[in-house]
Amino acid sequence: MNKEIKILAISGSLRQNSSNTSLMKAVIGLAPENMKFTIYGGLGDLPHFNPDMDIDEGPVPVRELRALLEETDGVLICTPEYGNGVPGVLKNALDWLVSTTAFMNKPTAVISASPTPMGGDKAHASLLLTLKMINADIVEGGTLIIPHITLKLNKEGMITDSPLKQELITALQSLEQACY
Repeated sequence: MNKEIKILAISGSLRQNSSNTSLMKAVIGLAPENMKFTIYGGLGDLPHFNPDMDIDEGPVPVRELRALLEETDGVLICTPEYGNGVPGVLKNALDWLVSTTAFMNKPTAVISASPTPMGGDKAHASLLLTLKMINADIVEGGTLIIPHITLKLNKEGMITDSPLKQELITALQSLEQACY
């Protein structure tokens, strides 16, 4: 299985020192060589969703997101939980995709990580509902809820928890298989 697989990686956090962004980058570092990642950095550039603006192809940042999705074989999302839900910027991005087929049957791995003991379980559940509604293909074995993330990453963003590292490798393998 040496086919190049293009994955769009999205962190649900805009924070400069986000543990979810660090986790996403660590996951990318665990991936096999044939998985090529594009990190999406445009969440903060997307306008607030407004159906009246979703005419023709939509605003430029929206078109760019949609084009990136169209060009990829799969998606990796790592997100925190804000106020018992999906961060607003991530939900906003997904709202811009509702009227498209950009996520249709797109293999998608979803990781929620939080410093809390619940690991962002409410955001995770809500995100899965939204992704299923827009017809993303949620990869079996490709979803994780990670509690106490700040105890499992060091200051350099490297995974220090061996069982977590193995779970992430397994999730990546599941995503890779789903992209074939």
